Amino acid sequence: MKAIFVCFDTLNRHMLPPYGGDMVHAPNFSRLAQRSVTFDNAYVGSMPCMPARRELHTGRYNFLHRSWGPLEPFDESMPEILTQHGVYTHLVSDHGHYWEDGGATYHTRYRTWEIVRGQEGDPWKGHVADAEIPESPRKMRGELWRQDWVNRQYLQEEEGMPQAQVFQHGLEFIRTNVDQDNWFLQIETFDPHEPFYTQEHYKKLYPHHYTGPHFDWPDYGRISELPEQVEHIRYEYAALVSMCDHYLGKVLDIMDELNMWDDTLLIVGTDHGFLLGEHDWWAKTVQPWYNEVAHIPLFIWDPRSRQQNERRNSLVQWIDFAPTLLEYFNVSIPETMQGTPLRERIANDQSARPTGLFGVFGGHVNVTDGRYVYMRAPVQPDNTPLFEYTLMPTHMRGRFNVAELQNMSLAEPFTFTKGVRPLKIPGRFFVNAHTFGTMLFDLATDPEQKQPIVDDAIELRLIHLMLEWMRWNDAPTEQYERLGLPLEGEAQSEHLLCARQHELVQQACKKQDTLAAYAGPGAEYLKKPLKEVAALPGAEALLRRHFAAMMDNLQSQQIMEQLSLQQVAGFAPNAFSFEKLTAFATELAELGTTQPALAAEGESY
Repeated sequence: MKAIFVCFDTLNRHMLPPYGGDMVHAPNFSRLAQRSVTFDNAYVGSMPCMPARRELHTGRYNFLHRSWGPLEPFDESMPEILTQHGVYTHLVSDHGHYWEDGGATYHTRYRTWEIVRGQEGDPWKGHVADAEIPESPRKMRGELWRQDWVNRQYLQEEEGMPQAQVFQHGLEFIRTNVDQDNWFLQIETFDPHEPFYTQEHYKKLYPHHYTGPHFDWPDYGRISELPEQVEHIRYEYAALVSMCDHYLGKVLDIMDELNMWDDTLLIVGTDHGFLLGEHDWWAKTVQPWYNEVAHIPLFIWDPRSRQQNERRNSLVQWIDFAPTLLEYFNVSIPETMQGTPLRERIANDQSARPTGLFGVFGGHVNVTDGRYVYMRAPVQPDNTPLFEYTLMPTHMRGRFNVAELQNMSLAEPFTFTKGVRPLKIPGRFFVNAHTFGTMLFDLATDPEQKQPIVDDAIELRLIHLMLEWMRWNDAPTEQYERLGLPLEGEAQSEHLLCARQHELVQQACKKQDTLAAYAGPGAEYLKKPLKEVAALPGAEALLRRHFAAMMDNLQSQQIMEQLSLQQVAGFAPNAFSFEKLTAFATELAELGTTQPALAAEGESY
């Protein structure tokens, strides 16, 4: 028996033809749907990239205990378990996060692995001189932006692009080993993740009139660009999806050519989607996990059941992939894994669970039963208490800094840590989910999630499901306090939040006042990088007075180097409202006459 997992990154379900999308030219995804089972209720679990991949390895939720980070010493790893039981495992990937501090233990769990360099701002080619960079609406222009333009100089021909090389190596593995038995191949490309960089012949599939500046990499935040720029970047994304479709076709071709459908399991999916203007947002993570991001495409061919051109309504999540692959190769599933094999859901749509949790560390905790989606926000404006539990204290591209580790302690073991006491470290978050409020959506009447509802009976039922699954996941006790939920016993009417936080929801959903036209006192301070502003006399005290709940977290994410307050306001419209920002600017502008008084209150400069 053989298995292939083709994993794309940032693939939008709603734009694919098998899911009703009529914008993207993707005939091979339609061809795949004809040859496989298409899942209509596949959802993310822990987000984004590496938290999802921890679920792929461990078969259990990550986001309630830890943010982005490596596999832990106590984690059970699916590819490693397969290798130990005589199944050859091989990874081919251009996903640069594997080679950073925050993903450093994943690829080495496979018996062999191949790296392809050059995606996004991968620190690949060394150029001391800056590359020539065109004008762009993009605001976040740090080292990642600079390095990406260096890398693009080496990616002019399609055969040299990372995705093309990944699939070339994957096909080489298949041809080399097609006559062998018991192997698992993971073909993983970073595409169609931003930047949406591809070849001209894919772009020609989407003719449109655009005369604006270069734009294929949106910021993470509120839409502030012109409508024609939004339309253009949707076409840029579509072109990259068409490239993904082309290389998916090569996998289907080789399975046809080598008669692999009789003995090869094929899984094709993604870790999450991406907002391209829906809900007036770009990207992911900084806003709630709407269905455009959380509801993902999934296609599976199982040679044992041979079901094809069929659809399934069963709820499926990333935690199910590890047990599915272990069961396929007749390997015992560890007790720590919470997902369940998909064999029965593929064969006859037999549901394995009534609900699923999903979210990002420190954000909303979300639950869905397939019809309703409930997004539970923190009850306190400071989004506390919140702690990370890890023995591998690293962020995406770096280690925890010394300041973050000053107040760490040892926690008691969790059910999945094998008696090991992990570090307990005060948690920090990118955006405070409290500012968006608690939301409930009925997907049957509002599939685009434009009208949050208030329904006490439905909310209470979903809270009961959320509590059941949090307890099943052995969630940290402080998560219940953060969310205003009972640690023990049943939820009651006093635990309802939709009505209490409805004003927050309405404020977050409406169009925000723009700062672009503000020309009052201190306007220039709203456009300078936060680090520069914070260094001004008295400014840090004002920042903490106006934006106390966010300042430490902004610093921990190391985004103050390049972002202005105006740009940060796009991440959290309630925390950084027009009124708060202009009040801060006015007070900072007045500090020329009040600096001595501020210094007397304890500030030193």
